[in-house]
Amino acid sequence: MPDQTDHAGMAALSICEALLLAMNDHKLMPEHEIVGVLRDAAATHKNAIGPKAETHRAVAALIDRIIAGGNSVRRP
Repeated sequence: MPDQTDHAGMAALSICEALLLAMNDHKLMPEHEIVGVLRDAAATHKNAIGPKAETHRAVAALIDRIIAGGNSVRRP
């Protein structure tokens, strides 16, 4: 059974995705800037060092999959 951390992470991801979609829909932020924000977030995790570096790499890989899948922007 997932613990509360899993639930919190899933909720945070859903909320962030909805915010990115809304910003794009309302023309507050263009697609290339949204993708840039995601790339910056991934880079932060890719460059992390220390005992949780492997976890950070997994987070970066997830963000890279989100970018590749186009989940945070509506594409025709």
